[in-house]
Amino acid sequence: MLSSAAMRTVALLVVSSVVGLSCGENAAPPALPTSPAPVVPAPAEAAPGASRPAFENPGGMWMPHQIASHAAKLRELGLAIDPAALADPTSGVLSAVVSLGGCSASFVSPEGLVATNHHCATGALQHNSTPAQNLLKDGWLAKTRAEEKNNGPQARIYVTRAVTDVTGEVMAGVAELADDRARFKTIEKRQKEIVAACEKGRPGIRCNVASFYEGAQHFRIEQLEIRDVRLVWAPPAGIGNYGGEIDNWRWPRHTGDVSLFRAYVGKDGQPADFSPDNVPYAPPHYLRVAKQPLREGDLVFVAGYPARTSSLKTRAEVVEAVSWGYPRRQKLFEDYLARLGEATKDDKEAQIRATSYVRRFSNALTNTKGQLEGLVKGGLAEDKERAERDLRAFIDADLARKQAYGAVLDGIGKQIDEAAAHREADAFLRDELHLPKLVWAASVIVRMAEERAKPDADRDPEYQQRNWAQKEQALAALATSYHPKVDRAILELALERAVKTPDKERSVAVAKIVSGKAPSADAIKGAVAKLYEGTKLGDEKARADLFKKASTADLKRSADPLIKLALEIRPLVREAEERQERFAGRMAVLKPRYIEAMKAQRAQPFAPDANGTLRITYGTVRGYKPTPAAAAHKPFTVLTEVVAKHQGKEPFDVPERLLAAQKAKRLGPYVDEKLGDVPVDFLADLHITGGNSGSATLNAKGELVGLVFDGNYEAMASDWVFVPSLTRSIHVDARYVFWLLDAVDDGDHILKELGLEPKLP
Repeated sequence: MLSSAAMRTVALLVVSSVVGLSCGENAAPPALPTSPAPVVPAPAEAAPGASRPAFENPGGMWMPHQIASHAAKLRELGLAIDPAALADPTSGVLSAVVSLGGCSASFVSPEGLVATNHHCATGALQHNSTPAQNLLKDGWLAKTRAEEKNNGPQARIYVTRAVTDVTGEVMAGVAELADDRARFKTIEKRQKEIVAACEKGRPGIRCNVASFYEGAQHFRIEQLEIRDVRLVWAPPAGIGNYGGEIDNWRWPRHTGDVSLFRAYVGKDGQPADFSPDNVPYAPPHYLRVAKQPLREGDLVFVAGYPARTSSLKTRAEVVEAVSWGYPRRQKLFEDYLARLGEATKDDKEAQIRATSYVRRFSNALTNTKGQLEGLVKGGLAEDKERAERDLRAFIDADLARKQAYGAVLDGIGKQIDEAAAHREADAFLRDELHLPKLVWAASVIVRMAEERAKPDADRDPEYQQRNWAQKEQALAALATSYHPKVDRAILELALERAVKTPDKERSVAVAKIVSGKAPSADAIKGAVAKLYEGTKLGDEKARADLFKKASTADLKRSADPLIKLALEIRPLVREAEERQERFAGRMAVLKPRYIEAMKAQRAQPFAPDANGTLRITYGTVRGYKPTPAAAAHKPFTVLTEVVAKHQGKEPFDVPERLLAAQKAKRLGPYVDEKLGDVPVDFLADLHITGGNSGSATLNAKGELVGLVFDGNYEAMASDWVFVPSLTRSIHVDARYVFWLLDAVDDGDHILKELGLEPKLP
């Protein structure tokens, strides 16, 4: 497993890095930098029906401290709270917004209730599902606290506590170092020292150092790490995943993409591992639900933890994505989805365990196609090329700028060209070979033994003692996610794909598993069977014992075929890590100078790319025209359209109790007067990406009006170029959520906790 910080930092277009709005891995994302913001008086609330200025969203996922410069525009759009409340991550609004380590969420009650998306609960539902009780299909509602189900050992909630600029500590003198790898190691060492000092004597606090603007800025992030997270409510798949992959990334949508968790802590109020004795966490702040109906044209903003965007990438990086990265990803997802379908078609248990793969790959496949189409057919790659030509002209027009920045763009391009020689082999080694869970587990065990022998300060950041508990919990979580049939199918396909690559691009790791220049599918199947028939890593206790106790010498004496394989490929992994460390070390000089040139060229401030930290994006509720000649899409969908789509079979199969409630007109106060129906989903012109899933959508008063869960297909390439006329975010309307709890899922007790009175029998 490529666990080096270099691989995490610079890996381009890997399997887990761009997955649309699906959840990512359970890694602790850093929070966001802040700086003192000027106190801006709260504007008077606009009178009902008052006209507002025309608005074209410029895009951008803004850091909280940048919101101060947007105060005037926000007031024009109707903001009814002090803009300073959006500039401070510890404010009453933003401190309620949390990360799940891949999805976003928010506290919505004083008793630790957390709102997020249904697809962000896939892991929790899978963890608690069996063929006899398939929560992935049927959903779950806890009637009492005792019925709230453990989300699994890896579940986390991260609450931002403080942020500090540490750019000087991290980067002082780095540019003067001659050796690229030494430069990388210096940055890594300083980051580890900062994190160690931050966490010393504070067992409940998780610290990270996050880089912004392509490494030009660095901030230390302090977060409370809540380790006991439980499932309270997730509607059936016929509501929460309504439309499935047919509707994914499309509008109109009719999906109730919502779930509720609860955060628990020890009786002393401090974070603790799951225990029946734990008590609900009492957050300092939580979001209130909106009392006024949401309308077309209203100001809305999303606060969450978007994962990765590429708006500041160079032309060379666009070319890399279009010519190799995205086409490879598309084929990869298509191949794995087909193979998983074949491998699990007659096995319900295997289907449950494969769900996280299938949903992630399906979501990412559609996203990848959309990104590629937008960049190529949509002409957005040409827009990026024009922007770079303009930047070059700006640099060349002034001697001082030319001396400072003239070699930067070509230098970045050269590094990417040189890295291309190893990209295919490294992608196989980094991504595909470690997709099977037991291969990954073996690599973690081998790497842990190697790192344990070092002083903690010298260990790879992922394998420092602060991360041992998380690693052990990740291995334990395989008890409810691993299935041998699924694992074998994935490894067989990875090898089949690898042997089809040209010899010069093929990883030598392939030959360590199956012999021959072009082994047949049967030979590969036989080689994989030997690995799995002889391994003991399918046993939870065996994995834990090896992880906690085994030395490298112990492992070298092991007869376990997967351990032997991990030992054999470890030198290859180390070589790949060192290549990526040199690459990252070189970019640590080039990229900050590139950003300096862009800042000199642009008259207006611009947002850094998303990096898993807290961001705010704002805009208005509005529809769009998918093409200039097409009819305009309306910004709201409604309940009668949900029923009209119902086919009685997946993915359009809503529960009978929803159909009955709608037919009986048990709609209560959830009907929108202007729409004449219960609103389900809505559109806004907000700039979002993967990781934003579950983010709170707030109105002008900072009240909860929905949860963002998707974007529109026509604007998939907004990760690279934001197009105001096309880019739309898709949100589940809070009124639909409340109606589901009141009329469909018997959630009166939850409504009361949210501060609402149930209105329907």
